[in-house]
Amino acid sequence: MQGLYQLAEEATEAYNATEAALAARQGEARRLGSELGAARTALQRQKAAAGRLARAQYQGSRGGLPRYARMLLAGDPQAALDQRRIAAREAAHRAAVIRRLSRGEVKAGALADRARKELDAQRTLAEQRRQHKQEVTGRLKEVERLLASLTTGQLAELSAREKAVTAGAQRDLLASGRLGSTVRTPTAAGGAAVRYAAAQIGKPYVWGAEGPESFDCSGLTSQAWAAAGRTIPRTSQEQWAQLPRVPLNQLRPGDLVVYFPKATHVALYVGDGKVVQAPRPGARVKVSPIAANPLLGAVRPDPYGTPLAAYAPPELPESAGAGSDEGYSAGTAPGTDDDGSDDDDSGDDGSGSASRVTSAR
Repeated sequence: MQGLYQLAEEATEAYNATEAALAARQGEARRLGSELGAARTALQRQKAAAGRLARAQYQGSRGGLPRYARMLLAGDPQAALDQRRIAAREAAHRAAVIRRLSRGEVKAGALADRARKELDAQRTLAEQRRQHKQEVTGRLKEVERLLASLTTGQLAELSAREKAVTAGAQRDLLASGRLGSTVRTPTAAGGAAVRYAAAQIGKPYVWGAEGPESFDCSGLTSQAWAAAGRTIPRTSQEQWAQLPRVPLNQLRPGDLVVYFPKATHVALYVGDGKVVQAPRPGARVKVSPIAANPLLGAVRPDPYGTPLAAYAPPELPESAGAGSDEGYSAGTAPGTDDDGSDDDDSGDDGSGSASRVTSAR
């Protein structure tokens, strides 16, 4: 079961990454479309100006001697000089119009080529997103089938075993001294991120969600820091890859704790050896022991922030730690339409027997 959960979360974070990349591509495509429209409008103006010049030259050629001929035959030297200056200005104007027309055609062509490439990239990302969604769906349905095969007694035994393993892992971590003994305060931004995460306790986990009614693991952490005024990567892998690492013995509230070898799960540290996390489908945002999942490490979104001189952690509801750290309910299994489009996923109330199941590590 743990293996199935991990595979599902890997696919979920891959889905989140393609979703973020697709959104960025769509934004770039909109920008390019706007720029291309402006370039084409300018090009039409330049073509119109070139057309007017061509008509003027044609009409001038039918109206008698060319301007240079009239200048050479002029009896008045000053009139000849005036004619020369006028001719030079007209020639410069024609040359400028032709240059602008040429540049406009090149720019419009380049923008059109970039827009086509952006469209191709969007189509590729959309197909990847569809595949990732199908993978998540398949993994969670495997969990659902496995749970359906268990008796009530087996479910209770599995839940008890998971709690015992988590408690043992937490005792071993604290006894090892890896967390250190110094109590640290967050920065102002870190404290704001903690308050945001604490306010989401009790909301359901829904894969791919980033609030405000439901979250997945990295959706919760990215939105908590967005509420604190700092934009961080959307996925747990990118949070682990891009944010500065921090040793576990230097953790302060607001830091992000990353789990599993592939960085497929993330939680927000609240102090006292605990984290706020969106655990798994079927579970709800809750406070968990930091060792609830296999630790990979920690990162800090605000490495240059100054810790507060005094800090009062937010009050947590009495039920903040209730429920499983990992769970699944059949009611939250995402469906896939025939066309592969996203469903309107919603969370489960967690009251079914399946939602009590936790994976034994």
